[in-house]
Amino acid sequence: MSAVMPLRLPDDVADTLAHLAKTTGRSKSFLAVDALREYLAREAWQINEIQKALTEAEAGDFASAEELHGVLDKWIGNAR
Repeated sequence: MSAVMPLRLPDDVADTLAHLAKTTGRSKSFLAVDALREYLAREAWQINEIQKALTEAEAGDFASAEELHGVLDKWIGNAR
């Protein structure tokens, strides 16, 4: 099942979408849904990771000073 959702696009976005659809042989609807799926998946992942980090922080689950120094030493060593 699918739902119809009216959507106003800025002219530049509509033009780019039309160009990509023509170039790739895909429909504008296919490309828009594909882009929206990717965006929603990325946002959902990011929100989930933030919520997990907040839960850990509220529980006092932080990296130790030793763990932090290990990571810093690694990055400083790689930067040289």
